[in-house]
Amino acid sequence: MTVPSPPAVFDDSPAARKREQWGWYFYDWANSAFPTTVLTVFLGPYLITIAEAAANGAPYVDVLGFDVRPGAYFSFVVGVAAILQIIFMPVAGALADHTGRKKQLMGFFAILGALATVCFWFVGDGRYILGGLLFLIANVGFACAFVIYNSFLPDIATPDERDKVSGMGWGFGYLGGGLLLAVHLVLFLFGEDLLGIDKGTAVRIALASAGLWWGGFTIIPLLRLRNRRGAAPRRETAGQAIGGSFRQLGRTAMGLKAYPLTLAFLVGYLLYNDGVQTVISFSATFAEKELGLDTTVQIGAILMVQFVAFFGALLLSFVASRIGAKKVVLMALVAWTAVVAIAYFLPAGSAAAFYALGFAIAIVMGGTQALSRSLFSHVIPKGKEAEYYSLYEISDKGSTFLGSATLGMAIQLSGSYRLGIISLVVFFILGGAILAAVNLPKAIRAAGNEVPDKL
Repeated sequence: MTVPSPPAVFDDSPAARKREQWGWYFYDWANSAFPTTVLTVFLGPYLITIAEAAANGAPYVDVLGFDVRPGAYFSFVVGVAAILQIIFMPVAGALADHTGRKKQLMGFFAILGALATVCFWFVGDGRYILGGLLFLIANVGFACAFVIYNSFLPDIATPDERDKVSGMGWGFGYLGGGLLLAVHLVLFLFGEDLLGIDKGTAVRIALASAGLWWGGFTIIPLLRLRNRRGAAPRRETAGQAIGGSFRQLGRTAMGLKAYPLTLAFLVGYLLYNDGVQTVISFSATFAEKELGLDTTVQIGAILMVQFVAFFGALLLSFVASRIGAKKVVLMALVAWTAVVAIAYFLPAGSAAAFYALGFAIAIVMGGTQALSRSLFSHVIPKGKEAEYYSLYEISDKGSTFLGSATLGMAIQLSGSYRLGIISLVVFFILGGAILAAVNLPKAIRAAGNEVPDKL
């Protein structure tokens, strides 16, 4: 007969929490290499260029029997990745909550994603299909690890600490991603003169080294974070653990109807975050293919965004401590709406306008994400953190399916990104309206949690 493992007794003093919090920050530092170097800057234009070369002047390339315009290839790959995330993230969350082995599972998915990213070194010479496949693996690993990473927030921070801790995590991510991107910028711009490597090789080095950065710095949080609970019995086999996780996931999905305000928050977040993630994911591709800006301008703008966003995340977290996180997020959504509307009218070839828009994005980007994450931590029933954050991450990384599909269809039909960009306004407006209507204190009490002093 097997019995559940008894919960461990932990030192949850402020000093012990601080140690875990610093370890937790370093995973944002580690994994930021993927969304910054890989997703936002290099991979999209690089895969499109490889697909265009493979097309050899033809209007389409073959993708598993479908004719796809080379310019639309990356958009559709991101859409498929979003579908896979939607499938795997809830399972990863349920497995983490069921087994209690959060730290080990986070490490597994992080290393899987990092290894796939390292293998971008082999993407070249028309291997656009290999590049797409590696991106699918890396993106799923990134999302599943991030689900479990987020679920540590209620464990390592009190209700009144979470806005600050979440903001610091995002800020560390921007600093880490910005530092590595600065190195890649030097490599891309001066690699041929200094090292005798061409632009394509420089991009492959940048992509592969992002995986090394991600995997290497993941060791720090794995050493500091602690598992706290688990429903799994001792000597449970892998099959039993997975089966138990699916049953637990089913119970959570059925039980979500008991928390309608939590569900409403998720729906609102899905809508407005769809716009946020799509803008972030396709900014470099938009700059190159629609505005005609070269990669130097793109990397410079993204690098500027990384460092400005660090201060933006801390600034908005500070403002939230004074007036409440919900109000700050709603104000940020108004700013996002303005940013997207202005992006539609950006003149082609204007680097100054692109930099100015990037600065505006940087101020609100980190705060929108960090404060949304901390707000959601308050409306999760205890013991269900990873499962609920898997639903949250579907609204986060997975929700870009809508935006990427819209953008991909716009490119497929018109060859322009502008119609796809302006369509994102509706996501910010609807998502913000739903968030404004959610009674957060009532939602927090319904989940059995303590209402913080400021919301």
